[in-house]
Amino acid sequence: MNIFGLFEKRVAEALERLSGAGQIPAGLDASRVVVEPPRDPSHGDLATNAAMVLSKEARMNPRVLADLLVADLKTDPRVTKVEVAGPGFINITLAPKIFHEVLQAATRDAEGFGRSTRGANHPINVEYVSANPTGPLHVGHGRGAVFGDALSSLLAFAGYKVAREYYINDAGAQVDVLARSAYLRYKEALGEDIGAIPEGLYPGDYLKVVGERLAREHGKALLDKPEAEWLATVRDTAIASMMDMIRDDLAALNIHHDIFFSERSLQQGAEDQVAKMIAELRSRDLMYMGRLPPPKGQKDDDWEDREQLLFRATSFGDEVDRPLLKSDGSYTYFASDIAYHRSKFERGFASMIDVWGADHGGYVKRMQAAVKAVTENKGDLDVKLCQLVKLLRDGEPVKMSKRSGDFVTLRDVVDEVGRDAVRFMMLYRKNDAPLDFDLAKVVEQSKDNPVFYVQYAHARCASVFRQAAEAFPGEDFSAAKLASADFSVLQDDAELDLIHRIAQYPRMVEAAAEAHEPHRVAFYLYDLASSFHSLWNKGKDLPQLRFVNQTDKDSTQTRLALVHALKGVLASGLSILGVTAPDEMR
Repeated sequence: MNIFGLFEKRVAEALERLSGAGQIPAGLDASRVVVEPPRDPSHGDLATNAAMVLSKEARMNPRVLADLLVADLKTDPRVTKVEVAGPGFINITLAPKIFHEVLQAATRDAEGFGRSTRGANHPINVEYVSANPTGPLHVGHGRGAVFGDALSSLLAFAGYKVAREYYINDAGAQVDVLARSAYLRYKEALGEDIGAIPEGLYPGDYLKVVGERLAREHGKALLDKPEAEWLATVRDTAIASMMDMIRDDLAALNIHHDIFFSERSLQQGAEDQVAKMIAELRSRDLMYMGRLPPPKGQKDDDWEDREQLLFRATSFGDEVDRPLLKSDGSYTYFASDIAYHRSKFERGFASMIDVWGADHGGYVKRMQAAVKAVTENKGDLDVKLCQLVKLLRDGEPVKMSKRSGDFVTLRDVVDEVGRDAVRFMMLYRKNDAPLDFDLAKVVEQSKDNPVFYVQYAHARCASVFRQAAEAFPGEDFSAAKLASADFSVLQDDAELDLIHRIAQYPRMVEAAAEAHEPHRVAFYLYDLASSFHSLWNKGKDLPQLRFVNQTDKDSTQTRLALVHALKGVLASGLSILGVTAPDEMR
């Protein structure tokens, strides 16, 4: 039961009645009208911006329009108070019975409560991680991986049909460097002393397993061959091995993709997809011969000082036009990326989300322009940038990993602090804000450690039911039975605060999904857990607020219903984040 959704419909009905009565113009665009929790809870249970966002189009003073809406809303038996605030916001206070119905719904279907159909099964492609297959994932990759995975789960919970995709960058010069690095380890595996790893090759020990695999599969057959003959074989083996390692690292975080798309596949098979894309742009007069000025500020690997074939990116919102062919006739990175996103659209994904590292910020406008161009404005690309992760231990920077050669691997962090701590803390900051990840603090058992604080709330809920089973042996505390409880006995401010927070869950899910911001779920869960812990502590001093009262089975049933609903919402939110909901913590 989503009271915010219900009253969005109620406001829409009020607008229709006012329009039908000729009190406001017909056909107003209500797409920006929202019903949400007021910033100050003392102002009521709901707030709507309807009068504010519609006044200009209606050519009315916002307060005048608000007064008309208030008069209509006052007739609703579910409303006890409605008033205009400030320049035209409308605050609504609901009858307690509405929240009893919310609690009943959340109790009856605890883990399904909040699930939305807002997405209407609309297909959406979420591409995340997409690290070059040249080594193990580092902590920065981990943030994008967790963000993309949680966003995918959030969108699915909100009713979208989500495809989780990994783009394998297996066509650039870096995979040839990988092959040469692996060939060196192949020689080492056959007993040759390779000395220090030459500058420009990948030095990490992780390539030793690739060398050993090559030695097992080919023996000494590759030793006497020129590079032109062994490069492709070694490259394919190295990429396959690296992707196995990456999949394994992601699995440690319980991250699994539906699609692994190879960049090389764009130029393999019967048709070169990049060439086809360029030909299509030519046919639409979106390519021309021209010369570009040098890029300002940051380096652009695709820029060359010459007359060349350019894509009219500025026609679609980019700052400059872009080259798609290099002077040697090969494709620019951008050309392959356009063809790749074109393939997403052709696979049925008009809605696309890419999760990138913050260092790719300068690439966002051009890629969004390209998507508009190749989909003829039918496709939409949202790029979410993940800022850097600063890894600390008790406030001190963590040293580099020997395994990787030059960075701390994601797997090292997961193995040390556990999947749940990594996932929750990676999401307890907005994706575009820098993150300090302290290995010591994320395992503390304190209120200052958000993942512990939220999981402890769920464990406490489970302990309440164990206490109830001991106090009332054989009693029926099923969800169906609890949903029939008398919720009017819940009158304390701490109890009402908890009920109101539970009621906000469906609205929060939809708002977070629409904004593509899974961190909102983590923030919500922390606030929800805080309300529960406050009520728990209050019950220590006030016995009538304790969840289990051996002398009053009816009040126990009512409070168990509240705990059951809370436990379901905590489990639901943690599931979206990919974090476990433990029944016990030690």
